[in-house]
Amino acid sequence: MPSRAARLRSTAKTPRPAGTAQSAGVIGLGYVGLPLLVEMARAGLRAVGFDVDPRRRREIASGQSPIEDIKSSDLGPLVASGALRVAEDWTALREADAVSICVPTPLRKSKEPDISFIHTAAETLAPHLRRGQLVILESTTYPGTTREIVLPILEATGLRCGRDFHLAFSPERVDPGNLVWPLTRIPKVIGGITPACTQRAAAFYGRIFETVHPVSSAEAAEMAKLLENTFRAVNIGLVNEFALACQRLGLDTWEVIRASATKPFGFMSFRPGPGIGGHCIPVDPQYLSWKMRLLNFTTRFIDLAEEVNAEMPRHVVQRLSMLLNDRGKALSRSRITVIGVAYKADVSDVRESPALDIIGLLLQAKAKVAYHDPFVSQIDVEGAALRSSPLTRALLRRSDAVIIITPHSDIAVREICAQAPLVFDTRGVTAGLDLPNVFRL
Repeated sequence: MPSRAARLRSTAKTPRPAGTAQSAGVIGLGYVGLPLLVEMARAGLRAVGFDVDPRRRREIASGQSPIEDIKSSDLGPLVASGALRVAEDWTALREADAVSICVPTPLRKSKEPDISFIHTAAETLAPHLRRGQLVILESTTYPGTTREIVLPILEATGLRCGRDFHLAFSPERVDPGNLVWPLTRIPKVIGGITPACTQRAAAFYGRIFETVHPVSSAEAAEMAKLLENTFRAVNIGLVNEFALACQRLGLDTWEVIRASATKPFGFMSFRPGPGIGGHCIPVDPQYLSWKMRLLNFTTRFIDLAEEVNAEMPRHVVQRLSMLLNDRGKALSRSRITVIGVAYKADVSDVRESPALDIIGLLLQAKAKVAYHDPFVSQIDVEGAALRSSPLTRALLRRSDAVIIITPHSDIAVREICAQAPLVFDTRGVTAGLDLPNVFRL
């Protein structure tokens, strides 16, 4: 009886020439995968999505978008026309000329990379891999993952990369809520396992993205993504430390930043905050740090920035406690209203949000906490389920203090400052409001 690999080879289709893909699949339909799938359909490809969450599959299949960046009014017509569909059966992977893997890559509690989702996606794809197929990993990970993890799983089928199928890494660069840089306008970095893989992947993504930037290897593409987000994490850590220094010197952090930003060269403006959040900035540098520790190399800038950024939620709570003490109030007997719990403005994503850490510390201090966020209806912190409260004058006036953490665009900052007895602004959105009850990070 022929082996499984031989059976796969015997049933494989003849590969189409590079760049002539007619259908495409995406594994993982979250903040990265669903927008990519939509753009594939808009580019004229037959787009099929795969996700392990049956609720999400049903929602998308009905034309309803589960994420803010994709409107149901845009998704619905693509589903109705058949240009985009969600598969219930993994065998549909065989239909796709190109398959993009867009699964989560979180950190474990030990701060080690958790690439189990990548491993599972590759194992799921392997039985359906066929000749001529292109596979692109988009999930952020450490350099070497595509070659060391995904490649052996796919080649265990008996097919050979660069000859029978093509494999590349192309880092996702999704910025939720960014209307200036929609997905297709963001240049796409691509690095293949072989030069032929890079060429094939570049030709395919060239049909979807305005600009494609090939690099010499999958590892170079993996490292480029980590540099982008490590650059941000380190500079945020620097400006956060600067904010702490300004406080001790009695200086307005935001005035200093504005003054420095007038220099037309050699300076790039970063803003301090209550901590870093989201699925990239707090996580991605740790992937590189972990990888380099295996090579007996210490990433000192990364580790120091992580230490500073991780301490910011505690600093915010300590500063708030001091402001309350100056007014004869103890944090443990105060009513605190938190404005915004998403990790960034105008999105509902709370992954790694510093607001959750701040609320947790407030609850530990026995403060009474309420929050308002028009995008997030409920959160669970310290075993307590909290629901978003309407932002009313009554709420503001009965609060002993209000902390602005996530300044969504429809939040009336001036009204908050006019009604609340004490406002602690961690984002600099009250700059220019010189009121005795308003304090900034």
